[in-house]
Amino acid sequence: MDNKNSIKIFEDKKVRTLWDEEKEQWFVSIIDVIEVLTESVNPTAYWRKLKQRLKEEGNETVTNCHGLKMKAPDGKMRLTDVATTEQLFRLIQSIPSPKAEPFKLWLAKLGQERLDEMSDPELSIDRALKQYLELGYSENWINQRLKSIEIRKELTDEWKSIGLKEGFEFATLTDIITKTWSEKTTKEYKILKGLKKENLRDNMTNTELILNMLAEASTKDISQATNPKDLEESKIVASQGGNVAKVAREALESKTGKKVVTSKNAKNILENQKKIK
Repeated sequence: MDNKNSIKIFEDKKVRTLWDEEKEQWFVSIIDVIEVLTESVNPTAYWRKLKQRLKEEGNETVTNCHGLKMKAPDGKMRLTDVATTEQLFRLIQSIPSPKAEPFKLWLAKLGQERLDEMSDPELSIDRALKQYLELGYSENWINQRLKSIEIRKELTDEWKSIGLKEGFEFATLTDIITKTWSEKTTKEYKILKGLKKENLRDNMTNTELILNMLAEASTKDISQATNPKDLEESKIVASQGGNVAKVAREALESKTGKKVVTSKNAKNILENQKKIK
């Protein structure tokens, strides 16, 4: 099952969602929905009481809801109750809220957007742009981030064409690229930035993103030029691609006297952008 976790925004509130490729369905965190609709200080307790009442009433929607792992506020993946958009429409009827109708429209739009994106992939890029803007990132940073997503996809497409597998093999090569140009493994890099489950690229500065893009683009170009046959040969290519960016990093650091790889994360980046505004 190919599942994709993502954060959606409703009236400046974050709602955790998961798209199930196999079932072609959205699953949405019930706790987040309750927080949006009720503004309860303890949405977990609110849901616990509501769930118990609905069960006693024989509500089948509650019975059919199940748990999935989603990223909690502390960055860890924790089991939380989720519902499909169809189930949520029914649950919302049991939650008195002036936001119920606007949220129903938001849910309907969420489902339609996914269908649109499947038929026109460019729309997903437009929506990613909008979402990063809503989270507070600058347009300059967002443009770099979206470009990095494009370059990453070109690289993974190249790896797939060789016959390499997602998961361990992709992670191994990514680690080599990152270690070569930044002198830190992906794990070490995330520790430096104080990250747990968060996406490393979402927490890079503009310069870090650019150098990471250079490393991945170089790896893809070298791979296409040399045609590695397997994982072992691709490891050599990954090191060569990472080295292109390493040379650029060292040259920049020698001119500025500043380290490129820093502990700055998304929180720091967004706070600095607010100060500039």
